[in-house]
Amino acid sequence: MRRLAQSQALRQGGAYGIVGLVQLLVDWLAYVLLTWAGVPVAAANVAARACGATLGFTLNGAYTFRGDEGARLGWPRLLKFLAVWGAMTVLSTLAMAGIEAKLGLGASWLAKPLVDLALAVLSFLASRHWIYR
Repeated sequence: MRRLAQSQALRQGGAYGIVGLVQLLVDWLAYVLLTWAGVPVAAANVAARACGATLGFTLNGAYTFRGDEGARLGWPRLLKFLAVWGAMTVLSTLAMAGIEAKLGLGASWLAKPLVDLALAVLSFLASRHWIYR
């Protein structure tokens, strides 16, 4: 039983990583394009994270955390996802605004993937143990 749980956690972690990389790319690209076009950092970060989150929620619910009953999507999970996404977005936006204010826009473009990767660990734990449970 314990071995099965470990195997499942490894599979989910790998799938979450693949989905997360695609999500990170979409998020980062949207952030760079929006800020390059003159959208303020905070608004661009929220919009970019929304683009990535839409993709991430769907793919993680349909594939990464899929159960025997099929995809794990629906309103209850979406509401949990939005609560976690909101908290992570606040942290990400504060970090991005601080980096941009101190180091400039170019530095925020470079830092965004690192900030979001750090938050991905917390998001994975919340996804596995609360959102898609």
